[in-house]
Amino acid sequence: MKECSYSTSCGDIHYWINHKADHKEVQLVFLPGLTADHRLFEKQIAYFEGRYPVFVWDAPGHASSWPFRFDFDLMDKATWVHEILWKEGFDHPVIVGQSMGGYVGQAYAQLFPENLSGFISVDSAPLQRQYVTAAEIWLLKRMEPVYRHYPWRALLKSGTRGVATSAYGRTLMRQIMETYDGQQDRYAKISGHGFRILAEAMEKDLPYEITCPALLICGEQDHAGSCIRYNKAWHQKSGIPIKWIKDAGHNSNTDAPEIVNRLIEEVALQCQH
Repeated sequence: MKECSYSTSCGDIHYWINHKADHKEVQLVFLPGLTADHRLFEKQIAYFEGRYPVFVWDAPGHASSWPFRFDFDLMDKATWVHEILWKEGFDHPVIVGQSMGGYVGQAYAQLFPENLSGFISVDSAPLQRQYVTAAEIWLLKRMEPVYRHYPWRALLKSGTRGVATSAYGRTLMRQIMETYDGQQDRYAKISGHGFRILAEAMEKDLPYEITCPALLICGEQDHAGSCIRYNKAWHQKSGIPIKWIKDAGHNSNTDAPEIVNRLIEEVALQCQH
């Protein structure tokens, strides 16, 4: 994987990419969740590198993509993904988005539907307004002070044990969170801003329709917010297939990487035809 950077009006975005692959008909684009970074998908990159062209980023403001001004919205993030992919020749991406990364993928589908070959939601949720209550949107806009005043050691514990069930998944998430050790204000800003632009994207009440081959993946032990409830409703209303991952948490791709990798590959093969 080659580390590259892309300049925006708000700062530089760092990403990792490898074009060399046996199958170049589609490209796999991995978008980590809020506060996570490119390491979240290390088991996926290890499996798919060389099979397909692969891409993963540190989202704006996260890890290496810092310093960064927090005056962008979810559509800006999706546009930057598109601009970077276009620059790199990734013209038919399959977006694999975990949690917040799945929301970015849906914004991408809204803006650039003709470019999207496939979409895989990993423990994410629908972006359409119909799925959330007014109270949930109100709360999403007011999360920054919670993260700013929560004791850091307790936040570190809940942030690792709450998202993964496996020893590997928890250790990895702790390592990722320790990037912000001594920088709780930055961590709170990333979290609060992320939830706020998510709420604002929901309030736009756009279709966010997925018209390409798609799959919903959700851990059976995903207790992050109302992720399980959202995914059940998303599957029922949209008809997008869903796979429940036994004994996996919110980061199911770290708790059951072999299963998730197989599911991603099935979608990628479907998108080649």
